[in-house]
Amino acid sequence: MANNAGVQSSAGKWIGGVAFTFFIALLGYLLAMVPGFDRVGQLACAIIIAIIYRQFFGYPEIIRSGIGFSSKRLLRAAIILYGLKLNIDVVLNDGLGLLARDAGVILFAILLTVWLAKVFKANHTISLLLGVGTGVCGAAAIAAVAPIIKAKDEDTAIGVGIIAMMGTIFAIGYTIIRPILPMTPVEYGTWSGSSLHEVAHVALAAAPGGENALAIALLAKLGRVFLLVPLCFILIYFMKRKNKSSEQPDTKVEFPWFLVGFIILSILGSYVFGHSIPVSDDVMNIVFAITNWLLTAAMVGLGLNVSLRDLRTKALKPLIAMAITSVCLSVIVYFIV
Repeated sequence: MANNAGVQSSAGKWIGGVAFTFFIALLGYLLAMVPGFDRVGQLACAIIIAIIYRQFFGYPEIIRSGIGFSSKRLLRAAIILYGLKLNIDVVLNDGLGLLARDAGVILFAILLTVWLAKVFKANHTISLLLGVGTGVCGAAAIAAVAPIIKAKDEDTAIGVGIIAMMGTIFAIGYTIIRPILPMTPVEYGTWSGSSLHEVAHVALAAAPGGENALAIALLAKLGRVFLLVPLCFILIYFMKRKNKSSEQPDTKVEFPWFLVGFIILSILGSYVFGHSIPVSDDVMNIVFAITNWLLTAAMVGLGLNVSLRDLRTKALKPLIAMAITSVCLSVIVYFIV
């Protein structure tokens, strides 16, 4: 009887922890409906609420198991489902030129951010995460790379929070200066899709340019998402080399099996669903909504690990490095386009 009571108690704490992350995700969703915060988005709003909760009420230890499940397992599930957003066929057939440019964007963003981090003596892990997020696809890229480079939950949450904030600022800035730029809608869309952080930021910035601008922007962004998988395998290779040279057997790099799921769903979404297997847009929109909620709940779990004291000491210099990189990236891509 005592055993069963213990199991039920553990299950209750686990369920409570998962439910708690979704509750804060709901608060983030509601906050994102408020004018002004609607530009920030549910993900960033939820992280902000989670961080504020942690500072005032501390980490809810009693439901740690459920929060940990959200920040790890639900995060991987969200990344797997995120694969459905990648249309491989469109990228390969229409975007090979953009793909080459996207590879250059990713390489530039990571190398410059990491180099600036060394110059500023910034936190290396957060800076690398920010470089990846800036070059690839924001929070999803950071979430995919974090377990490979053994990033702490706190560092991952800080990186996601910074990306969400800076990406929103840049997207709004793009929409403000668009009318005075000597660019065609296609050029503006290419610039937005090749230089902005999140898919949501790209859509926010490109939509005012019209349908053609939005279409080419999302295509350019899809190319960067497409390159997330090879980037992860490159990082695995370098991490294994680093661990081998340091002779630390306890730092073995685990294979990110969730990336296999990401690839499989990308293939299914590109060539099966809607083709061999009829799937309506409404169903896909529901799946995308579930993906967003899972990702938000996972980020809440990470945000609850953030201490503002550490945020002040660890985040400022990586933020500066990432901001400089983002500005440089925007300027260079503008002149290339």
